Amino acid sequence: MTISQAHKADLLLLVVTLLAAISWMFSKEAVLAMPPLLFMSLRFLLASVLLGCIAHRQLRRLSRQQLIRSARVGLVFGTAMSFWIVGLAVGDHVGEGAFLTSLGVVLVPVIARIVFAETVPTSTWLALPVAAGGLALLSLEQGLHLDVGQLCFVAAATIFALYFNLNTRAANTIAIQSASGERIEHPRIPAMALTTVVLAVVALVTGTLSAFNEPWGPVFTSMTPSLVMWIVLSASIGTALRFLVQTYAQSLSLHSHGVVIMVLEPMWTALIAAAWFGEHMTWIQLAGCALIFISLLVNRWRRVRTLLKSLVAPKRP
Repeated sequence: MTISQAHKADLLLLVVTLLAAISWMFSKEAVLAMPPLLFMSLRFLLASVLLGCIAHRQLRRLSRQQLIRSARVGLVFGTAMSFWIVGLAVGDHVGEGAFLTSLGVVLVPVIARIVFAETVPTSTWLALPVAAGGLALLSLEQGLHLDVGQLCFVAAATIFALYFNLNTRAANTIAIQSASGERIEHPRIPAMALTTVVLAVVALVTGTLSAFNEPWGPVFTSMTPSLVMWIVLSASIGTALRFLVQTYAQSLSLHSHGVVIMVLEPMWTALIAAAWFGEHMTWIQLAGCALIFISLLVNRWRRVRTLLKSLVAPKRP
């Protein structure tokens, strides 16, 4: 039985949410021993070098226009990561920050509709508030207090949503109409080459900010084997593999509403954190996880209904 492109994209995005949740553990261990911006820069640089060694033929075949489009996606992503890390540094409420950042997934179809005039299914609009409610129950234990750090998380979420849309369009062939009415086609950028360039630009953006704001000397003079291990794991599994799979999944469909499945990431993160760090999950957080699952059922209701009909339909002898 063959699997459709849409189903394949869903399965791959599900893998991405698991990789992202696991990566969060690697990152948390690493930033305990080094400045966060420097860690981000090293993580994305190593991931870019790793992918570049494999994708060197694709990279050499990129046109100037494709390279510029890839770099633009990386610049947007790097800006979002910078806002996120600043919010993490100056904010006092990590749970609220996680909630606000996760709203980036909810905003993807909204940005697609407003900026790119993409048609969004009714099921997605119905699923988004349910997903937001689940994220709120999962993250907002002490309510919501907007301060500078939280505003940075809001900015990061909005820019993350724009990045996802730009990445999807870069990974697919798109046609646009110029001011003169001429139809211009932008060919797709191979997933591995696109991911390599994007990660390299993110490393450049975060590394530049780190050079002006963080000390580098103590990190490299006191580097331990365990810290190297967390950096390598984060760069290989949590960055190179994660974003390659994500970009490939996005290349299978130009529609953005499939991203709602990535709302599972904070849920996996909370569950893994409970197992890894011995953290306790309350009934309210578990209710949030249930709402997140319900939002996915609403978003995929047509497919769920088809599956249920196939299960209950009487089989012919």
